[in-house]
Amino acid sequence: METAKKTVSENVAKIVIPLAAVLCLTPYVSSALALILGIFLAVVMGNPYIAKTRKLTSTLLSLSVMGLGAGMDLGVVGRVGLQGIGYTVVGISSTLILGYLLGKLLKTERDTSVLISVGTAICGGSAIAAIAPTIKAKHHEISVALGTVFLLNALALFIFPPIGHALGLTETQFGLWSALAIHDTSSVVGASLQYGAHALEVGTTVKLARALWIVPVTFLFGYIYAKGAAKTAVDAKPKRPWFILGFLIAAAVVTYIPQLRPAGHVVNEIAKRALVVTLFLIGTNLTKETLAQVGIKPLIQGVMLWVTIASATLGAIVMGWIH
Repeated sequence: METAKKTVSENVAKIVIPLAAVLCLTPYVSSALALILGIFLAVVMGNPYIAKTRKLTSTLLSLSVMGLGAGMDLGVVGRVGLQGIGYTVVGISSTLILGYLLGKLLKTERDTSVLISVGTAICGGSAIAAIAPTIKAKHHEISVALGTVFLLNALALFIFPPIGHALGLTETQFGLWSALAIHDTSSVVGASLQYGAHALEVGTTVKLARALWIVPVTFLFGYIYAKGAAKTAVDAKPKRPWFILGFLIAAAVVTYIPQLRPAGHVVNEIAKRALVVTLFLIGTNLTKETLAQVGIKPLIQGVMLWVTIASATLGAIVMGWIH
């Protein structure tokens, strides 16, 4: 009887999972919803395509990150990045160090801890997508890190604007705080849009500048993990993040060849939808067994890290140390 139920469930999953993946290509499904939907289907029905989805996930992650570069203006982002390079370096370094310490304290899986820390330090899901192939993170580690980040992103949309109004933050201050304290660009846009047009302008520009730090951080972790693999005589070395160069090349092309900007926007939109599908596939790779192994520690780490960094950043802005 149990075997028959399992067979029926697998047969249904063979139909539902491809249909859900197609649905994720539409604008009706957000990135967070795609991830949750994938996890739900995998836990409830199982994933009969798990070997294929795991292989496809890595390819789509790389292509999506490259495509996102086609929607960026290197000139604007570069200027803003240079203006705030001091507190950006301090902020990213502090977040990574604190994330490492919290991971050690909570005994979170090493790669899960790295993904959560990098996602908090730079730009959420995009940073996790970029760093995951480099450190050869396992599928359940990527899913847990993304789930943690998306949960906090959703929470930020509701709590940041009221906090900003309660403290009397100017639009410039709020846009800056959102860019430095909220993980994903989409949530920075959503929160700052509620606060005002200038807050939206500041928040988006600063966040895009911060996103460029994916490149050096990814290469840094690639170097560290490659050394670790060599010391332990591991044959399979971490994947080199060459797709990050593709990200920069795509951004440079649309920035310095204006005629290609319309095409760049199209590529960027396609990449965003591809990333949503990728997140769905990542969710389907999370089985009941791996979910049971993970536990609540990554979520605790993510919340503690986010609250600490968001509070410290807000305090520095109010005190005028970051402006």
